[in-house]
Amino acid sequence: MSTVQGTKENPWQLKTPPLTSDYEMYKDEKDGKAILVCTVGKTVLHYDYRCVDDLYAMLKLHGDWMELGSADEQKPVKEGTVEAWGRSPENPVGGWYGLKKGLRGRLGMYLPPLMEQLGLAEVEHNPRNNRIRAI
Repeated sequence: MSTVQGTKENPWQLKTPPLTSDYEMYKDEKDGKAILVCTVGKTVLHYDYRCVDDLYAMLKLHGDWMELGSADEQKPVKEGTVEAWGRSPENPVGGWYGLKKGLRGRLGMYLPPLMEQLGLAEVEHNPRNNRIRAI
């Protein structure tokens, strides 16, 4: 078994910010591009791997706590949240970090615990309205 975490053989074992659901993530490659594969139950989401560095840079610049604001792709999103940033034309990729049409949302739910695991950020673990800040 691989000792390197974040691979298909040894994915990061994570919990959603309210600590209510388990999921796993690992880094992979698709069409020559680094991606994050996020498996939640039977659902598999893909995000552009750049989101890790880009979110960290944005949070460092923001300099304070930011609401996560997680939402499905089809749902409206609260401005000024990680979720809004993850789909904004103003972010470094000019839109969605999610790569699977119909399942491009939820960046605000699944990316922050990985950022915490990697030692890049602090995440609150309340029942709702959690926030993140860069370390």
